[in-house]
Amino acid sequence: MSELGVKICGITTPEDALVAQELGADYLGMILSQGFSRSILPDEAVDIGLVAETPLVAVLVDESLDEAQRIAELSGASVIQLHGEENVEYVEELRRRGMWTIWKAVRVRDPEDVTRAVEGLGTSVDGLLLDGWHPDRPGGSGVSFSWEGVRVMRDQIPSALKVIVAGGLTPGNVADAVRVLRPDVVDVVSGVELNIRRKDPERIGAFVRNARGEE
Repeated sequence: MSELGVKICGITTPEDALVAQELGADYLGMILSQGFSRSILPDEAVDIGLVAETPLVAVLVDESLDEAQRIAELSGASVIQLHGEENVEYVEELRRRGMWTIWKAVRVRDPEDVTRAVEGLGTSVDGLLLDGWHPDRPGGSGVSFSWEGVRVMRDQIPSALKVIVAGGLTPGNVADAVRVLRPDVVDVVSGVELNIRRKDPERIGAFVRNARGEE
């Protein structure tokens, strides 16, 4: 994988998975909790996994532990991204049930949200995904957060903890996000879409190139 990872999230079809992979994505995110505009079923994730060699990320929101385990195993995901109110006890039990990499989303309203997440979860998860806060949507809202506010405490995040930046990223602003926040991974959903369930190859290509400073 490249030094800076790129995650294309909200993948719903094998065709989009292949396009994202060919254009340089390092992770393919799939919304596997139901009831969201980009949700897919675990067997649809299996179809994506059959054509994609890129690691799959199962995005889950407040599932029971048994259901989270079932979905992750069925989908073939190597990364579980928890995007709800899951606590440290939940994370530790999920880790005991499988060999997944676990990322926990933090909806950032102010830098203290990040500090609290590092203090509360930093030893139990492999990465923190910093996302914009929205009152009604756990993710994929296209809402950003104050990069400058988080930048001042970026060095407080342990180097062993991967930092994934999401929230309102587009081909036009991802280079600035990388410069300000120095993430390990950048994550995009709506910023590379043709419509709510289909990706735009041109936008994906531009996002990847701009994130990595290739143009």
